[in-house]
Amino acid sequence: MARDANDTTPISSRRELVAWLEAGAKDPSKPLLIGTEHEKIPFFTATHEPVPYEGGIRALLEGLQAAQGWSPIFDRDALIGLYDETGGGAISLEPGGQFELSGAPLPDVHATRAESDEHFQALQAIAEPLGIAFLDLGTSPKWSRALTPVMPKQRYGVMSAYMPKVGALGLDMMFRTATIQVNLDFTSESDMVSKMRLGLALQPIVTALFANSPFLDGRPTGAMSQRSRIWLDTDAARTGMLPFAFEEGMGFERYVDYALDVPMYFVKRGEVYHDVAGASFRDLLDGKLTQLPGERATISDWANHLSTIFPEVRLKTYLEMRGADAGPRTHITALPALFAGLFYDAEALGAASELIRGWTAEDRTQLRAEAPVRALDARIRGRGAREIALDMLALSRAGLKRRARLDAGGFDETIYLEPLEAIARSGRPLAARRLESFHMRWGGSVEPAFEECVM
Repeated sequence: MARDANDTTPISSRRELVAWLEAGAKDPSKPLLIGTEHEKIPFFTATHEPVPYEGGIRALLEGLQAAQGWSPIFDRDALIGLYDETGGGAISLEPGGQFELSGAPLPDVHATRAESDEHFQALQAIAEPLGIAFLDLGTSPKWSRALTPVMPKQRYGVMSAYMPKVGALGLDMMFRTATIQVNLDFTSESDMVSKMRLGLALQPIVTALFANSPFLDGRPTGAMSQRSRIWLDTDAARTGMLPFAFEEGMGFERYVDYALDVPMYFVKRGEVYHDVAGASFRDLLDGKLTQLPGERATISDWANHLSTIFPEVRLKTYLEMRGADAGPRTHITALPALFAGLFYDAEALGAASELIRGWTAEDRTQLRAEAPVRALDARIRGRGAREIALDMLALSRAGLKRRARLDAGGFDETIYLEPLEAIARSGRPLAARRLESFHMRWGGSVEPAFEECVM
């Protein structure tokens, strides 16, 4: 998330929370949009060391601001992001300095590719003179948590203090992982439910296809996606596969009730983030929050609270697909292409829903546990993840063909699926190839990753 919400409109009822989500439904007669987010881990090319805020990250932000003219985002006196007032895109910092582009809502994947190309062109013009480059891995492969820089954002201070109370790996999630996400529209409550269920069920398959984080602390972890495995021991109250989403009665109200049961992290008032970690949003809604007596909830409190919930698919006024590791630039366009083909074509959406028919909550949970380790060798109800991935990609390809969004060269969006189709055919995600390099060409060292796994 690029910046915290700042709408001080007061809210006092559960119904208003539901209405905020309902308002996200888009007019089905108008184009549905795609927003792509991607994080990358910076490092100094000369030393392979992480990039601190002072002497690196801030200079990147200042350079980009001067080059692109985007508006600055501050946390007190610290420049912590940039925002495109015209297009809607933003640049933000994750806790350990992971550099994120939160893309604007765009009409097709061709526009996503153009946005990504423009971002990297601008970023590299600033980064190269500073001796900075970016890994295309889903975890930082070398640096310990203690050696990882800390960005000057108040919300991360609150989260860092709370995370060890609710999981063993929450700080690793914050400081040592990177991801690609895609945000997609829904047109009604029933459309949201269909897409959320499909997205949740298929997220482990996405994890398997995009698996690209086999290293941590300078060695293999035993997982293909250590990033995904870290999420399994981060905070059970705000992560996971949301089994209630598959139950009768699922809708905006049910998600609101779930979100209300997730403990809060903070309440922002003015420029100050008040630590209320573990408190209930229901108390803030009623004006009974012990830490802030008399304070009542606002729209920004609700939006910010929803941004601190981390299930495999997250609902805001759109749906976020959260299962993919960070990867090379081709993966940045592959993820939105995959879901545009599945979600924005009615025939593909219906056929993909048949793929997951009969999967139980236990089946989905087991697949979620296996996918980070076994990737495309994971299984569910007698089928392999690789087989399901091939079916999923075929349905997405057909959906993109029917969308028929062409670029200037006459190519449709199916061109962006090709890296995933090659992975599915071989059964070998990027993690498998990089592990092979580690054990053979790299001589048991992750140092060559800083030469070969670079964006």
